[in-house]
Amino acid sequence: MQRPHHILVVEDDPEIGLLIKRHLIANEFKVTLARDAAEMDRQLARDRIDLIVLDVMLPGEDGISICRRLRAAGNVPIIIVSAKGEDIDRVVGLEVGADDYVTKPFNSRELVARVRALFRRVELDGAVSPVESARLRFEGWLMDCRTRQLFNADDVLISLTPAEFDLLKVMVEREGHVLSRDQLIDLTLGQFGASNGRNIDILVSRLRSKLEVGGAAYRFIRTVRSGGYEFVAPVERDVPND
Repeated sequence: MQRPHHILVVEDDPEIGLLIKRHLIANEFKVTLARDAAEMDRQLARDRIDLIVLDVMLPGEDGISICRRLRAAGNVPIIIVSAKGEDIDRVVGLEVGADDYVTKPFNSRELVARVRALFRRVELDGAVSPVESARLRFEGWLMDCRTRQLFNADDVLISLTPAEFDLLKVMVEREGHVLSRDQLIDLTLGQFGASNGRNIDILVSRLRSKLEVGGAAYRFIRTVRSGGYEFVAPVERDVPND
């Protein structure tokens, strides 16, 4: 029997924390609460955590700093939950590596739906279709869709968040086609329900910074005025034998 996904909720308000915990447990997730960064770090060292629901306004180290630190250390999925609902706040959260951003007050069913959607994006479950298991190659780079890893032309692993990987995969699989922001939302982040074109622009900017080797980032992803984005490098596809 597969173990339940373990979610760490980092929230200093005990009522909100318990509310989130209750709804996630009701949907068969395992949930642990942490009130601040120190408790979060202890829990991460103690148990395997599959996803973090992270408040922004925390005592001591704030959620944005925590998100930036977590993203530098690995690719654990992160959903920011914050009372700051301005567009700039959402932009900052995505820029530091969050995979989704939920504004308080929120509908608990919406949060559960977003958690499930994020898990669908990062799970492989050992049962991958031939298309999903394909390795995509472009100009010496290798994108392994089975292991969700990207290697540059020098065989160096490039760290991508789940959202970055999915967006790049969508574009690489459709090289030579201009994809509008709305199309990219539908193909990737649209499952979260609150994504917008600005979020796509942020993710593309983050991808370019990671792809940038001698100007390769802009050689790979072209901005089309009033259109969207196009992956322009020739792509080869193959399926692993193992």
